[in-house]
Amino acid sequence: MRAIWKGAVSFGLVSVPVKLYSATESHDVSFRQVHAKDGGRIKYQRVCAIDGEEVAYADIAKGYETEDGEMVILTDEDMAELPSTSSREISVEKFVPSDQIDPMLFEKSYYLEPEKTGAKPYALLRQALLDADRMAVVTVALRQRTTVAVLRVRDDVIVMQTMMWPDEVRTPDFGIDAGEVKEGEVKMAQMLVETLAGDFDASEFEDDYAGAVEALVKSKIEGGEIKRTPTATKSSGEVVDLLAALQKSVAAAKEARGESSAAASSDDAGSDDTGSDDADSDEEKPAQKPAKKAAAKKTPAKKSTAKKTTAKKTPAKKSTAKKTTAKKTPAKKSTAKKASARKAS
Repeated sequence: MRAIWKGAVSFGLVSVPVKLYSATESHDVSFRQVHAKDGGRIKYQRVCAIDGEEVAYADIAKGYETEDGEMVILTDEDMAELPSTSSREISVEKFVPSDQIDPMLFEKSYYLEPEKTGAKPYALLRQALLDADRMAVVTVALRQRTTVAVLRVRDDVIVMQTMMWPDEVRTPDFGIDAGEVKEGEVKMAQMLVETLAGDFDASEFEDDYAGAVEALVKSKIEGGEIKRTPTATKSSGEVVDLLAALQKSVAAAKEARGESSAAASSDDAGSDDTGSDDADSDEEKPAQKPAKKAAAKKTPAKKSTAKKTTAKKTPAKKSTAKKTTAKKTPAKKSTAKKASARKAS
């Protein structure tokens, strides 16, 4: 984990230097909005709702919308005048009984790790919270805004949980009229509760939706139901294929120069994997001319061999192949071609 904040817990005259880590992470399944036809990502532009023109990021300001729909524009100067703080202190305000904090107020959880110099006071604070069965109500500045949080102990680690402000918790605006509840019905409900009673174990539950999505995506990939787009760069398989193509291209270049018969043999053995690659780009056409001229004098079987060798070459190795070919005499060319033909047969 990476620390996202550094500061100190202070209570009375005691200060505990700590690091802050996010204690949770979301594993929600997320989808991209794409064009159903070709899988292209959908882009969004910043367009003004009044004039319909695209707005540059530098021209975007913060606006506060009133209840009647009016818009108040706030400038950078206005924002600078708002109360903010960059304090690196987690200040303990009071210690309260644990059962007085409504769990609905909890927002986000963080782990507190002590610095080396604060290990002992950290342990003392942790033990004090456990023995008193209390939580420490604190104020802390995160992202330049002061918020209320609590410190509690979980698995020998002090956890800080930020809290919502009281006015952020909504009050239900509906009532429940269940009529008269009979004593016999209450007893049956109590029996049901006792039947299903048990201890909580988080490992007993799993996100079956995320698992089903992963299985569905895997089956579609195995079935070839994927869209290759120019911006698709996350596939590790493409990197492996590129590396293999480069290795075979180097072996093909050495074979053409007659430098390594072993490389040529391994290249021929893997020719079926690269023979189907698209070799019709404009950059590859010049390198195919010498092979086509020589292939006109040979049998159809030899032509396919020559084409495969040409397809294996990458643009990076073409210049080397051309220079070598220019230095050789026609007699040497034919000898190299015959040697390649005998190996292929």
